[in-house]
Amino acid sequence: MVVNKTGRPQKTAMIIARRIVGEIHRQGLVRGDKLPSERIMLEEYQVGRGTLREALRYLELSGAISLKPGPGGGPTVEKPDGTHLMNSLGLLLQFEGAPFSTIVEARAGLEPMAARLAAERATDEQRRVLADAVAKMGENLRDLDVFVETNTVFHDVIAMASGNVLFGYLIDAVDGIFEGVAVGVEYPSARRAKVHAAHVAILAAIDAGDATAAEQAMRDHVADLTSYVRKKFPAAMTKPVTWEALQ
Repeated sequence: MVVNKTGRPQKTAMIIARRIVGEIHRQGLVRGDKLPSERIMLEEYQVGRGTLREALRYLELSGAISLKPGPGGGPTVEKPDGTHLMNSLGLLLQFEGAPFSTIVEARAGLEPMAARLAAERATDEQRRVLADAVAKMGENLRDLDVFVETNTVFHDVIAMASGNVLFGYLIDAVDGIFEGVAVGVEYPSARRAKVHAAHVAILAAIDAGDATAAEQAMRDHVADLTSYVRKKFPAAMTKPVTWEALQ
């Protein structure tokens, strides 16, 4: 019998799900590759049909596979993204009764270090995408949708440009929760211009390969945003994180 860290026995379906992921890794399967049929997996894992289907359903919900019905269907390898981590974190935070300030503080801790690493590790393509996002934001400051879109791209690319996939997924997930919970926080033209100016400074430091300046510029940017939200929208800081608010 296998037990988890809580001392409770692990469900057989979870054990099988992990074995399937292990096989995906060992065989070097990538997104789009087909997994064996249900009949073959039943023979390989020696479990009932209900247990196997529960394991596959868990992997589908986790973003590791997709399940397509009918002829030519079956389980296909996918690749989880930050959305799945965002949902898991959102659920945990809701049951902990965590307020929106939890997310704000997490960003303040994570993003400056990501910017420091991005200054050292960003590729030419990532720098180009950052420059395009900054330019597009500056040219469309009156358009809130463009502002939100380019702001998301800017922060997500810096997270991935850190070269640390954990930072990338964590920041992507935290930013997703931030956007989902920060309903009611407004960004008037003056605030958008200030955000754009901060992005310009961060990009300049990253382009120059100046890790210390990039970290400080991002720290200043996140601190300024935190101060703005605390001052203008104090109720938002105590608003609880809820799973249903996530997009």
